[in-house]
Amino acid sequence: MSGDIDFDDLGDAASSAADAGAPRGARDLGAVYDIPVTVSAVLGRATMQVSQLLKLGRGAVVELDRKLGEAIDIYVNNRLVARGEVVMVDDSRLGVTMTEIVKADRGV
Repeated sequence: MSGDIDFDDLGDAASSAADAGAPRGARDLGAVYDIPVTVSAVLGRATMQVSQLLKLGRGAVVELDRKLGEAIDIYVNNRLVARGEVVMVDDSRLGVTMTEIVKADRGV
């Protein structure tokens, strides 16, 4: 295994850890829930030369590689885990609704 994390497996193992007959390793998995992770939502990407970048100013528009309404990528610790849509949480905050979980490529 190359260190890939299957979040479904983590949830199943942690929820079954409460069972009295669960092996010690499964009971200890609850400690994983306290580990902080970085979640990023990427609207799109663009490639440009440094000279183009330096010419950008206030009000400049950078065209991204995504179309309006297309799903955005959701990363956890720089690993793609899901795709989703941007939603308004309140008048001043944005959020993301997950619409698809991306299965990890576990090359054998």
